[in-house]
Amino acid sequence: MSGEVRRVAVVAPASRLSPEVIGRVQSLATALYPDHTPEIVFHRQCLASSGHFAGDDATRAAAFIEAANDEAYDAVWFARGGYGAGRLVELILPRLEDAARRKAYLGYSDGGALLGALYRQGFQRLAHGPMAQDVLRDGGEAAIARALAWLVDRDPGALEPSLRDSPKAAAFNMTILGSIIGTPLQPDLEGHVLMLEEVSEPMYRIDRALFHITSNPEIRRVAGLRLGRCGAIPDNDPDFGGTEEEVARFWCERSGVPWLGRADIGHDADNKVVPFGDWRG
Repeated sequence: MSGEVRRVAVVAPASRLSPEVIGRVQSLATALYPDHTPEIVFHRQCLASSGHFAGDDATRAAAFIEAANDEAYDAVWFARGGYGAGRLVELILPRLEDAARRKAYLGYSDGGALLGALYRQGFQRLAHGPMAQDVLRDGGEAAIARALAWLVDRDPGALEPSLRDSPKAAAFNMTILGSIIGTPLQPDLEGHVLMLEEVSEPMYRIDRALFHITSNPEIRRVAGLRLGRCGAIPDNDPDFGGTEEEVARFWCERSGVPWLGRADIGHDADNKVVPFGDWRG
């Protein structure tokens, strides 16, 4: 095996994992890697419940810190999105040790708040990509296979195709990036290709998010913007009168951020992996 990851910890910084995910993901890992199956350990916290969250803030933060600081794990994989990761950042960052910096981290959606904060702190092995809960999507087994391909083997076939032309990149859900812009969690993305995706937001909110993101002076130093999929867009009343791509092009032109086209990322089973920074490193 050429990969760097043999033991993966799964934690849920936001919402609770569906219990059936555990067996399905572990069985799939065995089928995909029969000769060298990576050990995927789901922290008991993934099934905790406290209102909207997979346990209260202290419980979720403790699980993340435990997994990140444990030398026995090579990677931390986010269980699912939802909401709650940003609430943990100030609890987590001061307690991370050197072992945490040597790990890979994979997630997206709400997990982008944590990924962005870790990237700001100089963590190097971070990626926007499928999470364990995605096994329940239509075609979800392909998403899990792609996630494991990056985690276990750093397989370039798992990556968003335009990365071959991008020395540095980062990807976020646009609502999550918008929520951390102007806060101590905002990472330095100068010279990066910024890829954005969205789900379940009406067009006026997509427009407002892109206005906010592209108005930020730090964001205006990116190498360019690519737009991923914006899925399940609710009807606007009245009709907004423009598509997500038209809106993205508008704000790129207004802000001076180069428009680079589309990206193969989104809240779906086709979501490709986007490592933060130089993906070749």
